[in-house]
Amino acid sequence: MSGIHEKIRDFIYSHKGEIVKDLAELVAIPSCKENPEDKAPFGANTKKALCKMKDICDEMGFVTTVYGNAVLCADYGEEPELGILAHLDVVPVSAENRGNWLTDPFKLTEKDGVLYGRGAIDDKGPAVAALWALNCVKELGIPLKKGVRLIFGTDEENGSEDLEIYKKYDKFPPKVFTPDGSFPVINIEKGMLRMHFDGEFKSSKVVMLEGGSVPNAVPNHAQARLFSEPLDDVKRKCGGVTGVEFLVDEKNGLVEIECRGKSAHASTPEAGANALTALISLLNRVMDEPVLRGLGRLFPFGETDGTALGLKCADESGALTCVLSRIITEQGKINGVVDIRFPTCTNLEFVKSRLTSELEEIGLKCRVLIGEEPHVVSKESEFVQSLLSVYERVEGEKGRCIAIGGGTYVHNIEGGVAFGAERGDTDYHMHGDNEFITIEELLNDAVLFAEVIAEVSG
Repeated sequence: MSGIHEKIRDFIYSHKGEIVKDLAELVAIPSCKENPEDKAPFGANTKKALCKMKDICDEMGFVTTVYGNAVLCADYGEEPELGILAHLDVVPVSAENRGNWLTDPFKLTEKDGVLYGRGAIDDKGPAVAALWALNCVKELGIPLKKGVRLIFGTDEENGSEDLEIYKKYDKFPPKVFTPDGSFPVINIEKGMLRMHFDGEFKSSKVVMLEGGSVPNAVPNHAQARLFSEPLDDVKRKCGGVTGVEFLVDEKNGLVEIECRGKSAHASTPEAGANALTALISLLNRVMDEPVLRGLGRLFPFGETDGTALGLKCADESGALTCVLSRIITEQGKINGVVDIRFPTCTNLEFVKSRLTSELEEIGLKCRVLIGEEPHVVSKESEFVQSLLSVYERVEGEKGRCIAIGGGTYVHNIEGGVAFGAERGDTDYHMHGDNEFITIEELLNDAVLFAEVIAEVSG
């Protein structure tokens, strides 16, 4: 590396302390979505994080604009050709999980070159890296032919309403990447259908059935309470379902069954063991409830590709995945959620109509929670090729395009791709306890993004 490339790296590494300080100030704000307030559509703390980032951008000399108290833009130069989209909101740290953190989740803590804190990797660390990348280009006087816009949102974790607010005021630059995914480049994101269903049990034997806590994950726990089922018979039939653990007991005249499986993201359900479908499989061995029988047929334990629904398909973007992710019952009524990620060889209308038809056939009413077509950007596009070229030059390894089952912040932005910030198979504990980013990766992200700015807008 020589010339301007060496100057970029020297600048970023010489400002390590300031970069970490800026990240620490943002991590200290628990910017989880809350009830809307006056001039704070996603709550006071998300607005506080937005204001803090604005203060930092103003100090650096960028032209800043806030749209709807939801999105901050920091511009450098005229007519932005490149947009870098990051978010400042984070997922909550529940009271029961806070004790699992080795550090205070809202105090950035460095241990052996690793920075721990909520938002370190998702997405405050990458946001700060993008900010310092643009500051580097400005301070070094690297000539640009087109302008650059940093876009900081505050609702990525809960549906991206912030981007709808942004679009009421302005348009996105023609080239946009988000550091809210993985390296090298994510150019294909599967489509998604998340369907809610509800209905009623025909039998009164099921007092309670619950499983799953979030709609986008394989449930690792499910439980049921039954009337009038012999305890020994239930225990004996547990042996017919393998791959999970059952705990069976009798209390107050009810048989209580607990099933323990293994959680996984809904985009990779094959990595988990669905406790909910396992429990339904067991219940169908010990009793006859039409709704459960139907659910057991449509979502058999161990199947993750939608075969029973007639939806199995795959292409270069991967295979269709299907997860029965939540069920809750109350007074004989059942509510649930199904999460499907589908490849580019099919479409939303077909998947939706097929799932709706099958659920209605077993007596359940349906309502779409999320419905999105796949997002595809050609790997041959000039923008994607520029990103790959920079990645190879800075990282010293071959760049490639990848497809994912989850959606990123650019899913509904034409031509948008994800570039960073996760690397390889590292588990950064995103959304979990002890979320982190290494200092080396944080700085190298800033180098990468500065190189991209110089390449795309120079």
